[in-house]
Amino acid sequence: MASGDHLLDLIRSMPDIHGLLRASFEFDLARRECGDGLRLASGAPLEPIAGDFTGGAYFLCAEESGRRAVVYASSDGAGGLIADDLAGALEIIVGLQWRDCLVFSGGGDVEVMQASAQHLERYLAKDNPEIAEERSRVAAALSLRVLPVSDLVVRLQEAASRTEPSCVVATDDGDVYGPLFGEYSQPRLGGWR
Repeated sequence: MASGDHLLDLIRSMPDIHGLLRASFEFDLARRECGDGLRLASGAPLEPIAGDFTGGAYFLCAEESGRRAVVYASSDGAGGLIADDLAGALEIIVGLQWRDCLVFSGGGDVEVMQASAQHLERYLAKDNPEIAEERSRVAAALSLRVLPVSDLVVRLQEAASRTEPSCVVATDDGDVYGPLFGEYSQPRLGGWR
């Protein structure tokens, strides 16, 4: 696996891939300021690397065992671990509607997440018929694996479940972010259709 710094440099060197990551997967290296004023609850610093359209931010944690874990913090006050390294995080970001999968997780139930992911994938394919080709292009350019959605859901659930105690996000004032898992199992109005 490529190091986080190498992957970030690679993305910066390929404007078309950076554009796809920004437009189709909401991973924008130009939005690093979204993470200003955040750190881990332990006091350890976070390195902001990207942001999304909603004001959420992606961070690299300090290196541990040769890897730098990736933490996400939403603008709504939820945050936590999404992968043990940037390559793993990008596989999830590119291969899965991961934020909504967490929102509709029934509090972190992997079976609920699997069902949500399948519904979300159907909606995404209708909204963006080119999504499979875009995923393949990004994965090939960055030497990422293209994994089944069900595998990505398991990896995401396992990572988010390991947020406490070492990857809890906090503000510089000491306010702690809530978990990434939402309590909903499906959209409130009408459910999955």
